[in-house]
Amino acid sequence: MNKNNIIGIVLIGVIMFGFTWYQSRQYREQAAIQAQLDSIATVERMAAMAADSLWRAQGLADGNTTSVKVNTLPAYKDSLLMEARLAAEEIISLSNDKIEIDFTTKGAQPYSVRLKDYKAYKDSNALELIKPEMSRYAIGLYAGENINTADLVFEVAEKTDSSVVMRLPFAQGGFLQQKYTLAEGSYMLKNELSFVGIDNYVPRNVTMFDIDWSVIMPRFEKGYKNEKQYSKLAYYFEGDKKPEEIAKGRDASEKVGTRLQWFAFHQQFFSAIMTAGNDFSSADFSLKYYQEDDESRNLMACSAKMRSELNRGAGDVVVPFEFYFGPNDYRILKSYDRKYEKTIPLGGWLVGWISRFVIIPCFDFIGRFVSNYGIVILIMTLLIKLIISPLTIKSFKSSAKMSAIKPEVDKLNQKYPNEKDAMKKQQAMMDLYQRAGISPMGGCLPMLLQFPVLWAMFRFFPASIELRQQRFLWAEDLSAYDSILDLPFNIPLYGDHVSLFALLMAASMFVYSRMTASQMSNDPNMAGMKFMSLYMMPIMMLFICNNLSSALSYYYLLSNLITMLMTWYIRKFVVTEDKVRAEMAANAGKPKKKSKWQMKLEEAQKMQEQMMKEQQKKRR
Repeated sequence: MNKNNIIGIVLIGVIMFGFTWYQSRQYREQAAIQAQLDSIATVERMAAMAADSLWRAQGLADGNTTSVKVNTLPAYKDSLLMEARLAAEEIISLSNDKIEIDFTTKGAQPYSVRLKDYKAYKDSNALELIKPEMSRYAIGLYAGENINTADLVFEVAEKTDSSVVMRLPFAQGGFLQQKYTLAEGSYMLKNELSFVGIDNYVPRNVTMFDIDWSVIMPRFEKGYKNEKQYSKLAYYFEGDKKPEEIAKGRDASEKVGTRLQWFAFHQQFFSAIMTAGNDFSSADFSLKYYQEDDESRNLMACSAKMRSELNRGAGDVVVPFEFYFGPNDYRILKSYDRKYEKTIPLGGWLVGWISRFVIIPCFDFIGRFVSNYGIVILIMTLLIKLIISPLTIKSFKSSAKMSAIKPEVDKLNQKYPNEKDAMKKQQAMMDLYQRAGISPMGGCLPMLLQFPVLWAMFRFFPASIELRQQRFLWAEDLSAYDSILDLPFNIPLYGDHVSLFALLMAASMFVYSRMTASQMSNDPNMAGMKFMSLYMMPIMMLFICNNLSSALSYYYLLSNLITMLMTWYIRKFVVTEDKVRAEMAANAGKPKKKSKWQMKLEEAQKMQEQMMKEQQKKRR
C-alpha cells in the first residue's frame, strides 16, 4: 500500500466520522424539539379531553345544540395566558332584591341570571332568564396574538356585596379587567371593561376589539306560537324614534355597518339588553328559533358579534357597557330613558299613541285599586265604551233608522232592478235618507273612528306583562290562551285546544250580526256582505283568537255584549220605527236642502242620461 492510498483511506474515515457525528447532533436537536412539541400537544389533548369530559358530564357534548360553549382550546405564546387557559374556573354571585346573577371567572362573564319576582310556566322556582352554560360573552383582541377571553380564567381581584372585579394578567405587564356592579332595586348590571397598561400587550396600530355575546333563551310561557310571535332581536341607533327589529317569529340575520347604541334579545315578556356607553362600531346579528317539540324547551338562539373602538390615549382605556336583564314592563323600561320601551309592540304612531297615553295609564290607574285583572279589564272596557259612546250612539241611531226605513229601501230596489237605472235609484235613496234624517256616512264613520281603539287593545293585551300568570274564572293565565279542552290532534290554523273565551267571543259576534242583519238591504248585491258579516267574520275571529291572549278574547266578548245591550236599548227606547216615520212625515213638507253629495250625484245622473241619448242617436 503506497502513501497516497493510506492518505485516501484516512480522509474517507475522517469524512465518515464527521458526517456521523453531524447527523447524530442533528438528530438529538430534532428529538429535543419534537419532544417539546409532543409535550405541548399532550397538554393540549389532556386539556381538551378534560373539557370534553366535563361537558359530557353536564350533557353538553359535541352535537348537542343547546350549548353555546366552544371546546377548542388554542395555544398561547404568553405564559400567563397559557396558565389562565388551564386554570380552574370559579362561580361568583351578585344579588339584590330583584335579580341574582352568577358569574364565571372563565371569561369573566355572566354565567346565569335569575329574576326573583317571576316564574316560568308551571315552575315554582325563580325565572332563569339565562340558564347555566347557555350564554357566552367573549372579548376578542389582538395582543401580539389573537386572544379570546371566553377560553381564559380570570383572577378575582375584588368582591363586595354589589360588585366583582376580575383580571387577566399578561406576561409583558398590564392586565385586562372586567368589573360588574349591581345596584339595589335595579335590573341593570353595569360593566366596565378596562385595558390597564395597554401599551405593554396591545400594539399601537390596534384600534378595535370584538365582542361576541350569544344567548340561548328558554321558553317561559304557556303558548309556544304566541311566545315565538312576540320574540325578536332589536337594535337602536342613537337619535332614532324607535329601534330596528329582525326575526319577529322567523329565523333571520343582519349585518349593521354603522354605529349603534344598544341591542336586545327580546322574548315576549323579558329581555336581555346590552348597551355601549361609547356605541358599537358595527354588528352582525342572528336569531334562530327552536321547534315547539324541543326537549329542553328552548325558544331561540341569539347571537351578536360586535366591534368596538379602542380610544387609546396616554393612559389606560376604560370601555363602559350596561346589561339589562329584566321584564318588558313599559314603566321600568321607560325609566332608563334609552327608548328600551319601544321594543314593546304597541302599534304604529296612532295606535301606539292611544296605547301609551290612554290605555296604559288607564290600566295602571285601575290596577292600583283593583287586584283582580279580570275586573280591571271589565272596568276599562266600560270606561272605553263610555268615552266613545257619542260616536257609538250616533252610529246606532243611524243603523236603527236604516232598519226602520228598510221597507222603503226594498221598494226602491224593486222599482229600479236594472243597472242602467243605478243613478236614479241612488238619487231616490238619497232623497229617502234625507227625509229620514240619515247621513250616508252616519253609520260607517263613527265605527271607523273606533277601529284604532280596537286595534290598540289587540296589540296591548298580548304584550302586557301585568296580565302574565294572572288567573280569572277558568283562565289560568290571561296573557296566554285559555283551554277547556285539549285535543289529541292539531287543527291547521286553529290549534290543539279549545279556548272558551274565544268561542264565546265568536258566538257573541254571530248574535250581534243576527241583530243587525235585519237592517241590511235585500239587494242581491248585498248577499255576499251579509254572509261575510254573519258567518265568516265570527269563524275567522274564532281561529285567530284561539291561540292569542285570553284577555283579548275576554275584552272583545265584553265589548260585544255591551254593544248588543246598547243596540237593544236604542232600538227599544231611543230610535223606534214610529219616531222615524214621524220624522219622515214632518220632513216631507219642508223644502229640501240638497247636500253637496246629492248635487254631485244629480250632475252625474244628468251626464249619464245625456251620454245615453247621444249613444241612441248614433245607433239610429
